[in-house]
This record gives sequence, C-alpha cells and structure tokens, in this order.
Amino acid sequence: MNHEHYPRAVTVESAPPQNDTYSQAVILGQTVYVSGQLGVRPDGTLPTNFSGQVRQALENVRAVLEAAGTSLDRVAKVNIYVTDFGRLAEMNVVYREFFPHRPAKTTVEIARLDKGAQIEVEVVAGI
Repeated sequence: MNHEHYPRAVTVESAPPQNDTYSQAVILGQTVYVSGQLGVRPDGTLPTNFSGQVRQALENVRAVLEAAGTSLDRVAKVNIYVTDFGRLAEMNVVYREFFPHRPAKTTVEIARLDKGAQIEVEVVAGI
C-alpha cells in the first residue's frame, strides 16, 4: 500500500498549543497544508501590538513548515484573516520580510478570531 496517498499529521512542540480537533499541518503527497496560525507565542501569550502578532503568526508558520520538512520559500498560497482591513499596509511590511517570492495570497477581514487575536495565517507549500 502506498502511504503517500494518505494525509500525515505534523505536530510541532515549538509552536503554540493546539486543540485536539485539528493538526498543525497535514502532508499529502508532496504538499503540506498548514492550519491557521494565530500570532500566539509558544507559551500561549499574545503580543499586544498588531505587527507583533503578524510576525509571531508568520514565525509559527515557519516552525510548522520546518517540522514538515519544507520552508517559507516553498509556499505557493497564503490565506490571511484579519480583524481590521485598515491595517493591511502595516501587515504587508512584515509579510514582505517572510515572503519576498510573492506567493498567491488572499486577505479577508473577519469579525473575530480565537483568543482575541488580530490575524491568522494559513499556507499551502510544496515539500
């Protein structure tokens, strides 16, 4: 049986705690699907400023990707959820540091995120 056709969960101890309803990422074939990462630090605390949350969310994405055997430069698609679309320019300043290769991106404003976070980032990357 070829197990490449079955999803494999990725768990990252250095990323913030998760609940038991999802995996931090799943590898299927040569693709890794990273669950939404809030700007929560590994100790469970949340930076108070928006830029700090953006940076931490992207650092969490990086940690999950590395645990899956890949990296930020292999990201093909990014979905971003923010609670204030008026902060898009501020978000993009930090975002550019992590994604100079300009993957496909969708940014959506939503009313609320878990833990009072202001941003959540999910990605799809090649391995």
